[in-house]
Amino acid sequence: MAVARDGTPLERLPGIGPRLGERLGRLGITRVEDLPFHLPLRYEDRSRCVRLGELRPGESVLAEGEITAAEVVAGRRRRLVCRLADGSGSLELVFFHFFGAHRQRLTRGARVRVFGEVRPGPVMLQMVHPEWEVVAADAPPPAGGLTPCYPATEGVTQQQLRRAVTGALESAEAVRDWLPSALVQRQQLPDLATALATVHAPPIEADTRALLEGRHPAVRRLAFEELLAHRLSLLRLRRAHQAARPAPVLAGGEDRHAALLQRLGFALTDAQSRVRREIAADLASEQPTLRLVQGDVGSGKTVVAALAALTAVASGHQAAVMAPTELLAEQHFRNFRDWLEPLGVRVAWVSGRLSAARRRETLAALAEGEAQVVIGTHALFQEGVRFARLGLVVVDEQHRFGVHQRLALRDKGDDGRTQPHQLVMTATPIPRTLAMTAYADLDVSVIDELPPGRQPVTTVAIPDSRRAEVVERVRAACAEGRQAYWVCTLVESSELLEAEAAEATAERLRESLPELRVGLVHGRVKASDKEAVMAAFEAGELDLLVATTVIEVGVNVPNASLMIIENPERLGLAQLHQLRGRVGRGDAQSSCVLLYHGPLTETARARLGVLRESNDGFRIARRDLELRGPGELLGTRQTGALEYRIADLHRDADLIDAVQAEADALLDDYPEAAAALIRRWVGEGERYAQV
Repeated sequence: MAVARDGTPLERLPGIGPRLGERLGRLGITRVEDLPFHLPLRYEDRSRCVRLGELRPGESVLAEGEITAAEVVAGRRRRLVCRLADGSGSLELVFFHFFGAHRQRLTRGARVRVFGEVRPGPVMLQMVHPEWEVVAADAPPPAGGLTPCYPATEGVTQQQLRRAVTGALESAEAVRDWLPSALVQRQQLPDLATALATVHAPPIEADTRALLEGRHPAVRRLAFEELLAHRLSLLRLRRAHQAARPAPVLAGGEDRHAALLQRLGFALTDAQSRVRREIAADLASEQPTLRLVQGDVGSGKTVVAALAALTAVASGHQAAVMAPTELLAEQHFRNFRDWLEPLGVRVAWVSGRLSAARRRETLAALAEGEAQVVIGTHALFQEGVRFARLGLVVVDEQHRFGVHQRLALRDKGDDGRTQPHQLVMTATPIPRTLAMTAYADLDVSVIDELPPGRQPVTTVAIPDSRRAEVVERVRAACAEGRQAYWVCTLVESSELLEAEAAEATAERLRESLPELRVGLVHGRVKASDKEAVMAAFEAGELDLLVATTVIEVGVNVPNASLMIIENPERLGLAQLHQLRGRVGRGDAQSSCVLLYHGPLTETARARLGVLRESNDGFRIARRDLELRGPGELLGTRQTGALEYRIADLHRDADLIDAVQAEADALLDDYPEAAAALIRRWVGEGERYAQV
């Protein structure tokens, strides 16, 4: 039996047994309540029968006639062949897969109505495996309207899907309209019954193109409801989180703030100052902070996080900073140690590769409160890590963590009386529409300004047939005293992928550029060796660093002015922009070379074109959303967390403000309706609670 998630099992509908229910599950249909929202892919006009003499190849039409001959033809593949005639012409029906019912009913003299694509045949026009039904000689003409064709899967026919959807539409609970009538009128939406009837059984005069492209009011109503349900899901999750425990009031530390800013030697940008004030206001409240800080590559999020950590320390609490990779965590540790320890703040490091003795010492310092700020990877939320008074959790590149991991770290600071504030950061610019839907449980701050003096990076796309020119470009840059990155997408060669392997590339570059000092970093290098190579590159002891995408975030070498990215067509725009952000951090003009392997697909060409034209991370992210969708952009595609059934964040962007405006009031005034909408569109639990 198909598992029904908080709804009516499919087997309650006539004609759906365990096997069909299992197949429907492959389409994401596990409840009767899912069927009305499984929308057609196209519509077929079956409002009139076309005379057989008027048929033309390539048309999909409804036709009717009498069977004048029917036989099973032997050959390489046995087939049932029937000839249909209506006085104006003939048509051959061919069935390669046929059963007893075909042979019993498709006999000479039977009157049959068929629908299918007309194709040329060796003798006459054919339909191969048409939909068919035996009709009486005096059968009424087809009913007016358009017939829906649904996304299907192996073993599920269109007739089964139509029958199932029709049955679901007759279920009062499945199609109950949970939107208050005042909201429907305010937003000028059709009611649910009208919208579903229009989508599944449009009249012959309906604008089917608008229906299929999602521009029709009927589809817009469904998209609005889906977006609203997902926002309600996250708002409800946020309220539950904030109601569970108050947070400690964190304030003060202005003297240390001033000392840190003086040590940095530069003033905060206006955007950094604005976000700093927003965070300070959050921390000074008992309401647990849930804030996302997003900013383009190099916008200075880490400094803002360090100032927040100083506020926690000034209030007698600890701060924990979690990063998704060892490399990024190590970079944060070095920054926080260099910035905070001269101010009298002890900064600790928790990593899976610590020696047993060092780990015991560090964990004891955390448990006793001697370590005030701790940096680490997922090792921070492992069993055995205890905090004396955890007041602030900072999660960098939060979309790379499952939310259960982020919540596990928060729970370590839950002492039964308070829970820590949460600050999450990302250097992946997130389009406004996506931020408002994916992060409805978070307040969002944007650092939309780069520090003065940052040079825009010039980007060019070059086919790998011109590799020798690119190698000479590296030689010239390093001869001027600059450094370069060469990024590959694989560690070892693979017959299945054409991407250049980092190890082979490093060896070839050492041969081609013997005068340069070449280092190699990838995910399989021992952590200690990787750290040594990165330290040597940062110190200027290496000229060229060959790496995989492990250097995507957290690497800051101002003297590096050239970035080569192999096979950029394999990466998303956001990731390419992150990699490009490793250069352009100093005062020299910097360049990024996208060394692609042709021929490029149309999507890949468009993606690389956007990167060449813009250094604006938010513009790039908007285009990435259009090209790849929200799940891939946030790195959540595998979890299904952001896969909408009907709504499209790019197409339906103009609905987001209205959804945001209605959600809070609906949750307050109509909690039963809000819960029902969440069940309909999100399923059991809250969306991210299952990640």
